[in-house]
Amino acid sequence: MSGKPMDPRHAMPGHKSGLFLPNRRAFLQGATALGVAAPAGTSLFSQSARAEGPTKGGKLTAGLAGGATTDTLDPATYTDTYMQAVCFATHSNLTEITPSGELVGDAAESFEASPDAKQWTFKLRKGITFSDGKDVTPEDVIASFNHHRGEDSKSGVKNLLEPVEDIVADGTDGVTFILKNGNADFPYLTVDYHFPIMPAVDGKADWENYVGSGGYILDEHEPGVRTTLKRNPNFFKEGRAHVDEVEIIGIADANARQTALTTGDIDVMNRCDLKTVHLLARNSNVSVNETTGFKHYTMPMNTTVAPFDNNDVRLALKYAVDREALVKSILKGHGAVANDHPISPAVPFHAGDLVQRVYDPDKAKFHLKQAGMENLSVDLPAADAAFGGAVDAAVLYKEQAAKAGINTNVVREPNDGYWSNVWMKKPWCMCFWGGRPTADWMFSTAYAADSNWNDTFWKNERFNQLLLEARAELDNVKRGEMYFEMQQMLNEEGGVVVWGFANDVFAMTNDVGHEEQMAGNWELDGTRFIERWWKT
Repeated sequence: MSGKPMDPRHAMPGHKSGLFLPNRRAFLQGATALGVAAPAGTSLFSQSARAEGPTKGGKLTAGLAGGATTDTLDPATYTDTYMQAVCFATHSNLTEITPSGELVGDAAESFEASPDAKQWTFKLRKGITFSDGKDVTPEDVIASFNHHRGEDSKSGVKNLLEPVEDIVADGTDGVTFILKNGNADFPYLTVDYHFPIMPAVDGKADWENYVGSGGYILDEHEPGVRTTLKRNPNFFKEGRAHVDEVEIIGIADANARQTALTTGDIDVMNRCDLKTVHLLARNSNVSVNETTGFKHYTMPMNTTVAPFDNNDVRLALKYAVDREALVKSILKGHGAVANDHPISPAVPFHAGDLVQRVYDPDKAKFHLKQAGMENLSVDLPAADAAFGGAVDAAVLYKEQAAKAGINTNVVREPNDGYWSNVWMKKPWCMCFWGGRPTADWMFSTAYAADSNWNDTFWKNERFNQLLLEARAELDNVKRGEMYFEMQQMLNEEGGVVVWGFANDVFAMTNDVGHEEQMAGNWELDGTRFIERWWKT
C-alpha cells in the first residue's frame, strides 16, 4: 500500500459495509439520541462467503491463539480470545452485538432506561434455562455481576461496574441496575465477555461448575491446550448452535495454525500470519476473511516507575516510533495508523481532528534533553502472544528509536504466561487491546485511575473527572468535546504508545458456513463464531 495506511472508511474489493465512521465534527452534528453506535465489522473474502444457509450437525475444530496454561474458568480473569470463545459458546450475556453491528438482547428480551439514564431495566426472556435445566432468574444475573463488584475483587472489569450503586430484581423476570449517574452507554457494557450469566448458589456466582445457558456445554477442558464442547439441546435461540461438537485447540504459533488449517486438522484459525496470509489465500480450500473493528496495538509504560514517570521521556518514546512503517511492515496494510490514544475511527467520538503524531527523531532527542538525558536505555519485553508480529515490531522499534539516541533492549519472553507474567508486571512491554465499542468503555477499562487493567498506572485528576462527567452527559456536543479532550490528554501525557489500529484477519476451510456479514467488535465474528457458524 506504498506505506499509506488503509482508511477503514473506504471500500475495498469484496467489501460490503453500512459502516459510517464520522470525524469528530460530523459526528457531533449528526449523532444519534444516545450518542453511541456499534459499527459492524467489514469483511474481505478470498473465496465467496458461505452464506447459503445453516445446516445442522458435524464437528467444528478451531485452532486459536490467545490461550495459556495459566487460564482459569473464572470470567473475572479472562484476558484473551481462547477463554472468550469458550465463554460465549457456553454462556449467555444480557446483550450482544449482531453481525450487522446492532445492540440487541441476548438473555434479555428487552432493556430500557429511565429518562435520566440512571436506571436500566433488563427483562429476561421467558423460559430461558441453564444447561442443567435450572431457570435463569434475576438472582442469577445479580450474582453474576456482583461477582466483579466486591471490595476484594481482582476482576479486570471491576471498574466498569463502579458506577453501579445497586442491582435489584424487578419482579420475576426483570433486573434493574441503579447507577450513581446517568450512562447512555450502559447496555453496551453487558456485552463484555467477563459478564456471562452464571447460576447463583447461596447468593454467589458459581463459576467452578461452569454451567451456562449458551449453545454448548463444557465437556473437557485443559487450559490453553484443548477444550471440547457438546451442543446444548435446550438452547433458547432458534437458528443458532448448529454443530454437534466443538474442539478448541490452543496453537500459539501462527505458522502452525496455518499449517493445521491447510492440512485439515482444524477448520478455523484466528490471527493469520500477515507476512504469509497472501499465500494462504491462494489455497482453493480456504477462505481468508478480514473485519474492521476496534483492535489496537500498544506499548504501555508503567508511569510510576523511572524513567517512564517523566512525561518528556514518554514523549520521546512516542516520537521515536514510525507508525506508518509498522503498519506497512507488521500489519502489511491490514489496519491504520493510530495516534497514541485507544479510540478507533470505528468508535463514535473518535478524535479525527487531533493532529497526527509522526516519526521525528529530532523531537525525540529534544524531549530527552528536556528530561536531562542525552540518550536512554530501556528494556522492551515482547512475545508473539501479545500479538502476531510483536517481536518483529519491537525489533523495528529498536531500529527506529536508535536514531533518537534511545537504546532499546528487546527481551524475548515465552508465549505461555505472557499476560500473567509480563503484562502489568514489567514496566514496558508489547500489548494489544481488542478495543471496545464506546469511548467510555475503553477509557474505563484501561485508563481510569482505579481500573484493575490500567496497564500504564497513569492517574490524571482531570481525565478521571471528565470520564465521570462525559458518562452522565446526554448532550452529544458537550460529550464529544469531553472525549476529544481526553484523547488529547492521552496523546500528550499518557503512558502508552498506540501505534496502529489492526484489522482482524482470520481463515476457515470452505466447508465452514457463516453469514455474509460478520461482527467486528471482537475477532471471529465478535468471538461468537461457535454459536453462529456451521459446517456444510
